[in-house]
Amino acid sequence: MSDRALSTPLDDSFERYLLDKGKGRGSDGGNYRRNAARELERFAEWAAGDRGNDDWTGIVPDDVDRDSTFEDLDERVFREYARHLAGDRGLKQNTVQTYYRYISAWCGWCVNEGYLGAHYAQRASAMAPLPEDDGRKPGDQQAWTSEQRHTLTRHVDERARDAVEAYTTLPEDTNPLDKQRARYAALKAARDRALVFVLAYTAVRVGELLRDPNDPRRRGVRWEDLSLDDGSMDVYRKKQQWDAASLPDPVISPLRSYRKLMDPPTERWPVFPTFDQRTLAELVQEELTERGERPEAITERREDYARDHLLALAEDIRPPSITTDGARSILQRLSEAAEIDINHPKHDYLAPHGGRRGVGEVLVRAFGYTVAARYLDNSEEMVRERYSHIEAGELGDVATEALNEVDG
Repeated sequence: MSDRALSTPLDDSFERYLLDKGKGRGSDGGNYRRNAARELERFAEWAAGDRGNDDWTGIVPDDVDRDSTFEDLDERVFREYARHLAGDRGLKQNTVQTYYRYISAWCGWCVNEGYLGAHYAQRASAMAPLPEDDGRKPGDQQAWTSEQRHTLTRHVDERARDAVEAYTTLPEDTNPLDKQRARYAALKAARDRALVFVLAYTAVRVGELLRDPNDPRRRGVRWEDLSLDDGSMDVYRKKQQWDAASLPDPVISPLRSYRKLMDPPTERWPVFPTFDQRTLAELVQEELTERGERPEAITERREDYARDHLLALAEDIRPPSITTDGARSILQRLSEAAEIDINHPKHDYLAPHGGRRGVGEVLVRAFGYTVAARYLDNSEEMVRERYSHIEAGELGDVATEALNEVDG
């Protein structure tokens, strides 16, 4: 994270964020934009010490005279803000959740834009003081609908196809760096497509698929964990053991195409590596230094490649997998680009867990709770609880039919 980004006042980011969230460039319209602007202003006032109890002086140290900046933010700050919202007796439980989500969405955007190094607002410790949504049922939680799933997968498929075609049809006399840039764009689009298809069709938990910085056992799936011929993938399950997950047919082709394009140096490479330039730059320099190369030689090597990711591929410098936070950021970007219609109280994008729940909905309706439980790696009791709205609807249909027969 650059010193310049860390020293940026919080409210300097608001206008850019709201512009990105507004309906059209330069537009002031949109309920979400207006509501987000209001909550960001409240957060800035709280951070400056202008809201809260008499003992609250803000997030800037008492002996420092300056505005709040990104340097002052960490998960403890968001935890305190969650506690501040939850302590407002005038707010309903769901309202507290809603207000916090506006700030959390801004925090995720700040990670993408380079202001923050992590999505602190989504950390479990930050969200712990928030109350549970009152009256919320399992069926109210986000589940990708068939239309949403098809819209998103169609978007990433077209985007990847265009990028790969642009790379593979370049003239032979194309400048080497331009060719590398085209390959990099194709790799990124192909990675995003593969990730979306896996989340959309496998029902694998995102924490089983990607890296968890706090758990070394969850290092993200590698190519050695996949068997595309058998249609299976080894993942470290929530129950703390390795197990095989199914890779249905729609997932195989995107993964094969992506693997061919990547051509990983070894099977131990992550399937979904990070493309974060800062992370890759540090990794490449550290690894080449450890291999005995001098700083001048490293600089020359890096200048030969359009992106450090391509140098890492060439030199087998294995990058880390993207994190679960990274997946959320990717899906936020893709959901917006695909212009998907999302009407949900908690998420303004297709969240990773919604893919799993969407598959669960399909399986329960098509094959019942027992088959769905096996595919979702859950107990049948838990699946019945989480998808109880389906059974309630079916029982309602049965009751309606019975009443019609009696009354008829």
